[in-house]
Amino acid sequence: MIEALASFVAQARYGDIPADMVVKAKHHCLDTFGAGLAGATSQVAIRAHAALARAGNAGAAPLWGASGTLAPRDAAFVNGIAAHAFELDDTGGCDHSGAVVLPALVAALGLAEYRVSGRDFLTATVLGYDVGRRVMEGLGGYVPHNASGWHSTGTCGVFAAAAATASLLRLSPEQTAACLGIAASCASGLWAFVHDGAMTKRVHAGRAAEAGLLAALLAREGITGPRRTFDDVWGGFFRTYGQAAATPERLVQGLGHDWLLRHAAIKPYASCRDTHAAVDAIGRVLDREALRPQDIRSVKARLNSFLNGMVGGRDVATLPAAQMSLPYAVAARICLGAAGLDAYANERRNDSELTAMLAKVEIVLDETVTASWKSSLIVEAADDRRIEEPTCIPLGHPENPISLARLRGKFDELAGLVLPASQVDELARTVLVLETLDDVGVLPRLLALA
Repeated sequence: MIEALASFVAQARYGDIPADMVVKAKHHCLDTFGAGLAGATSQVAIRAHAALARAGNAGAAPLWGASGTLAPRDAAFVNGIAAHAFELDDTGGCDHSGAVVLPALVAALGLAEYRVSGRDFLTATVLGYDVGRRVMEGLGGYVPHNASGWHSTGTCGVFAAAAATASLLRLSPEQTAACLGIAASCASGLWAFVHDGAMTKRVHAGRAAEAGLLAALLAREGITGPRRTFDDVWGGFFRTYGQAAATPERLVQGLGHDWLLRHAAIKPYASCRDTHAAVDAIGRVLDREALRPQDIRSVKARLNSFLNGMVGGRDVATLPAAQMSLPYAVAARICLGAAGLDAYANERRNDSELTAMLAKVEIVLDETVTASWKSSLIVEAADDRRIEEPTCIPLGHPENPISLARLRGKFDELAGLVLPASQVDELARTVLVLETLDDVGVLPRLLALA
C-alpha cells in the first residue's frame, strides 16, 4: 500500500484539489499561524527554544512570533510546540494536523531547490492533512488508537508532516515511499501527560513536525525506508500500533477522491475538543434561562469511561491539565461568559468564584455515550428546576463551521499578542490569497517578530 500512497502524494497537483478544500486549507493555515504566534509566548515554547539555542543549533529558519532563528528541523520542532501550546490549534485530522504540517512546511521553504508557489504550498498542506488522517483511519480511528494510550498527534502526525514536506520538496514516488517508511520509525507519543498536566502533549506536535521534515530530507538523499511499513507483517505499523482494531484498507480508500481535510475542525475554545460540545450546551442554557452563577446548584455531564479519562479531570494547577478538564471549561463558561485563552490564565484558574463553580460540575459515567457531542448536561438550578440540554456537534466542526469573520477575529487576537497590527493584517491577507502567489517566500518574514 505504501507505493499507492507515495505515488498519490508525489503526483498530486493543485488542479486535483476541489475548490472548497482549497478554501478550507487557507482557513486552517490562518488558524494554525494564529495559534502558533500566540503559542510563542508559552513557557513550553520558550523553554524548547532555549534548550536548542543552548545546544548551538543556529540556523536561518524563523521562529514564529519571535526574533530568533534556528536550523530548519529545530524551527519545525519549536514552532510545532508553539502551535499546539494553548490548545487553540485545529483538530479532526491526525488529530492536530495544522500543528505538525505547517511548521514542517514553513521550515522546508528554505530547503526547496525551486521557488515554492502558493499553489504548491496549499497542495502540500492538503496532502499532509489527508495522509495523517488516513493513517489514523488505518489504525481503526481516533478512539481505539488513543484509548490504547497512543497520542495520535504524535504517532500519525509524523506521516502528515512527512507527506506534506515530500510534496513541497517534489520528491519522486520512490523517494516519497522511503520518506513515509522512515517516518514510521519516528512515530511516538503517549497519553501519560494526562495524569499530571505535563508539557509533553505539546512536544508531540513539535516532534512530529521535526521528524516528518527529517524523513523527507533523508529520503531526498537516498536513505531508504521499509517498503512493507503498512503491510500486515511483524513490525508493520498497523499491526504494532493498532493491533486488533487496525483497518489497513482504510489507508487508501477513496484516495484522490475523498479529501480527508474535510474532517478537520477549527477550535473556538482554548481546551481539548471533547470539552467543546459541553461548553456550547451550557452556553445555550445560560442564554435561554438567563442563569447567573449563584442560580446554579450543580451541573452534571454524562461521559463514558474513555472520555472521562481524557477530559473528566479537575486538576487545574497547570495550564495543560486545566485545558484537558471539561468541568473547568463548563465552570469558566458559567462564571466568565467565555472559555477562550483568557479563561485559562493563572489568576483565573485560582479565582474563588470559579473554583466554587468547578466543585459544582460533576461527571456522571454513562457507557451509552458514544461521543462528547452525543450526550447531555443536566443543570440543577437553585429554584429546584432541572434542565437537561443535549450536546450536539460543536462550533467549528465542518458541519457547524465558524464564519470567516470569527476566524479572522480569532487570528487577529492571537497574532496580535506578539506582532504589530500592520503585520497581523498583512499576514492574514497573504494567507487568504495564497493560491495567487508565485512565491510564498514572504511567509517566514511575516511570521517572525522583526
